[in-house]
Amino acid sequence: MRAVVMERFGGPEVLRVVRVPEPSPGPEELLIDVVRAGVNWTDVHARTNSSWAPVELPHVPGAEVVGRTADGRRVVGLTLAGGYAERAVVDRRMAWEVPEDIGDDEAMPLPLQGQAAWHLLFTVARIRPGQRVLVPAAAGALGSMAVQLAAEAGARVVALGSTEERRQLALALGAEIAVDSAPDGLAERVRETAGGPVEVALEMTGGAVLHETIAALAPRGRLVIYGCVGGAPTDLPTRALMERSVTVSTFWLPHLREAGAALPTSMAALYDAIRRGTLRPMNGGVYPLGEAPAAHRALTARTHLGKLALDPSR
Repeated sequence: MRAVVMERFGGPEVLRVVRVPEPSPGPEELLIDVVRAGVNWTDVHARTNSSWAPVELPHVPGAEVVGRTADGRRVVGLTLAGGYAERAVVDRRMAWEVPEDIGDDEAMPLPLQGQAAWHLLFTVARIRPGQRVLVPAAAGALGSMAVQLAAEAGARVVALGSTEERRQLALALGAEIAVDSAPDGLAERVRETAGGPVEVALEMTGGAVLHETIAALAPRGRLVIYGCVGGAPTDLPTRALMERSVTVSTFWLPHLREAGAALPTSMAALYDAIRRGTLRPMNGGVYPLGEAPAAHRALTARTHLGKLALDPSR
């Protein structure tokens, strides 16, 4: 079968399509004929050898897929790796059937970004109606869904976006206000535009943005950290946190793998939100499998809006 294989770490050019043996599923795994393979920051970290989890070479990236099983069921699932291929193996506990009324491109962002957004807001931050919630990268795959889910729950969403186009999209998705995400003066802009500090802030950049996000929080506010795409891990400023009695939580979706009904519950909630029309997953573009390098360049340059994916049939 065809798969994207990296034999060394480096830039997007290390992603090459080659022929490899088909994966062999174990007794608790499903073999999926892949229709869509999600492109994510976890794949970028694997490519650049900056992942929290060790990556052994040669490596086939790809943490999520949409496709069909041998018996014809349409499923979406999370993989440890191997998604950038015509076929992939998925743990049965991390695969969910896709209802007939949900399209492939609608389902594609749900297992990773959709579920992460849902649990960030409702399991970790425990948002309540009327609270101001700061959402970074509000035009991205996760951020755009977090904006819609929080707005539906009655929160006052303060969206961050790097361009006017991204901020306008966040407003169209339900954000109450949208603010330029440039680090310099970010906390002051948020407070002025929102009419005060926020009660809840999601954070995934690190560096100066993390410090500014903390400064934008109200006393007894809640900060939820779920990434560091800026590539600059930052020690938490204990004094600044204590001055506001800020509660800090961190989140990594794979830790819910053993949490019983947690992931089935969030997937069902996401499907229902799509049916109600209150959640519209954003499709940022579908690339042929051989254009995985171009998809990675688009992801890191942030030139897209929404979710990027690969089509192994092309």
